[in-house]
Amino acid sequence: MNCIIIDDEETARAIIQQLCSQVEGLNVIEEFPNAIQAIKFLNNSTIDLIFLDIHMPDFTGFDFIQTLKNPPKIILTTSDKNFALEAFEYDCIVDYLVKPITLPRFLKAIQKAETSTSTASTKTPDDSSTGISSGENDLYINIDRRLIKIDIPTINIIEAKGDYILIKTESQNYTVHSTLKKIEEKLPNDLFLKVHRSYVINIKKIIDIEDNSVLIKKDVIPVSRSNRPELMKRLNLL
Repeated sequence: MNCIIIDDEETARAIIQQLCSQVEGLNVIEEFPNAIQAIKFLNNSTIDLIFLDIHMPDFTGFDFIQTLKNPPKIILTTSDKNFALEAFEYDCIVDYLVKPITLPRFLKAIQKAETSTSTASTKTPDDSSTGISSGENDLYINIDRRLIKIDIPTINIIEAKGDYILIKTESQNYTVHSTLKKIEEKLPNDLFLKVHRSYVINIKKIIDIEDNSVLIKKDVIPVSRSNRPELMKRLNLL
């Protein structure tokens, strides 16, 4: 696995270089004191892994990632613990190492890089400011650079509003820069259904159905003619 090191501190680069030397098959191709030099190198070269510092003069590690169209796997190396949540937004980041880095922790990060199948780019336009990610029963959305967890079963309605979506839960509403299609992919099919081009609903939250609309709490949601048969099929009709 070929890698490069980007860190403005010479000592930090030397330490990572020394750690890399203890891993068979991990080859340091080049090291750089700033992101600008690394970008020039990557314009003409392909590597498998980048060790990237976050805090660098003029150009942060996150700024650097945003310039890459198809970034390789990235392991962040930093003295700052406060950016772990932001790092979660990037599919290409496989681990977050806090300095000083111990060998056992370093080896664990390398194992993650080797087993990770993610060679995805950074955030796509649809999720560039949301970082939408989901687990079995929860959904994470990015609002004002904070990751907020939503319990998926508590979602009542999701409404498309131009370049944004409005997520209505039992306790709170959230406006997120994303698309209906993007969030629909993160939701369990047994709970949620797109009933209109602008609405996805939690079918367990339906109170009443009349003609081409459903009532969820106090919201009357239109149901398109093409989506009505699927809705009726999902219901437990007597």
